[in-house]
Amino acid sequence: MPTIEELRKIRIQKLEALKDGNKNPFPSNVKSDYNVRAILENYWLWKLTKKEFYLTGRIRSMRIHGQAAFLDLEDESGQIQCFLNPKDLRNKKDYTDFLSNFDIGDFVEIRGLIFKTGQGEKTVRVREIRMVAKTLRPLPEKWHGLKDIEERYRKRYLDLLMNRDVKKNFLVRSEIFKKLRKIFNHLGFIEVETPVLQLTPGGATARPFKTRLNALDLDLYLRIAPELYLKQLLIGGFEKIYEIGRNFRNEGMDAHHNPEFTMLEAYVAYKDSAYLKTFLQDVLRALIKDLTGSLIITYEKNSIDFSKPFAEKTYGDLIKEFDDIDAAKKTLIQPTFVIGFPKELLPLSKTIENDPKTADAFQIFIGGLELIKGFTELNNPLEQRERFEEQERLREKGDEEAQRLDEDFLEALEHGMPPCAGFGIGIDRLAALLTNSHTLREIILFPTMRPKE
Repeated sequence: MPTIEELRKIRIQKLEALKDGNKNPFPSNVKSDYNVRAILENYWLWKLTKKEFYLTGRIRSMRIHGQAAFLDLEDESGQIQCFLNPKDLRNKKDYTDFLSNFDIGDFVEIRGLIFKTGQGEKTVRVREIRMVAKTLRPLPEKWHGLKDIEERYRKRYLDLLMNRDVKKNFLVRSEIFKKLRKIFNHLGFIEVETPVLQLTPGGATARPFKTRLNALDLDLYLRIAPELYLKQLLIGGFEKIYEIGRNFRNEGMDAHHNPEFTMLEAYVAYKDSAYLKTFLQDVLRALIKDLTGSLIITYEKNSIDFSKPFAEKTYGDLIKEFDDIDAAKKTLIQPTFVIGFPKELLPLSKTIENDPKTADAFQIFIGGLELIKGFTELNNPLEQRERFEEQERLREKGDEEAQRLDEDFLEALEHGMPPCAGFGIGIDRLAALLTNSHTLREIILFPTMRPKE
């Protein structure tokens, strides 16, 4: 059996043969009137009009039968069989070129007519065929049987080509973005953008990535959260804002953590965490109903019901019951609010008015995943400075994840920030939940991977 490199050399020879025949194997001008789905769905129209059409896609299989050949042509919308017979081709040499120089994986442009075979399969009778992108490496014959599953993530392009279910997951992810934007825009939120490169990383408890801006001879950090900039927009007069974007945290990697991840973070003036609890239940129900047609989904063999009011548990009770909060999280399968966090864990949150040791905050767990975090936001600049100073003391003791004192934010806060509530939704985990994916690597197109030795 020839090696990949031997096959590559053969394909390069075929490419050169096309060029020697004055045929450009990588033309810029390509014709494609319709996609495969449109051709198949409008079969009778094409049949009645006997009109020729152009169709472009990738060859997924080739079968030679005597003096004729079949190929399966695929584009993003689907796959269709094509029939090549020298008698049908306007240029008989096209058939010789096809047999000699075309391979599975090549992109071709065809012109033809629709008909049905004796077995009733809708098929294109090819009148013209042209190479539009010659591939130099063969597609893998067996993809599901890969022993090294990480190869799927490293070579996502092959994973998408060989496994349609993988692509479905990313189409669902795309729909999540569309529907969330639709919901928030409909509710009067304004989508904004804030800096990814920050002088002082803040808004979350995490270790940042450090980089260098040569133009200003300045150390900067990739953001760990957009929170402090979004709050400055509230100070500036916005009242309902959200941002969807990437955050970066220089932390551990596992099935539910990737160093770069996508969040939706939002703030609304004159509301508190109690309002957010109702609001977020409504948002999740609207999203899931629109996306799946039901309020019940399956995640890792568990049936999760969004139609009922979310359960509520306290951080203290979970610690008492399980000793370890990570073990407790795994038991929170049905949608659950966890409340009662010590204020030290959430230095940007207000405390409960009659309980100054407890943050006025919650986390939503679903399927054992921490999906959403929400606060009544701290807007007292003097108390915020005290909280930051306490975080600085923790940093001095070696806590690299402790938050940093941000003088620019504190100055802005002294100009007055309205009472407000804010929350963040982990889009990657939400996508994993709604596609029943056991790891974030299944729903991040190019997850961070250890280099292959």
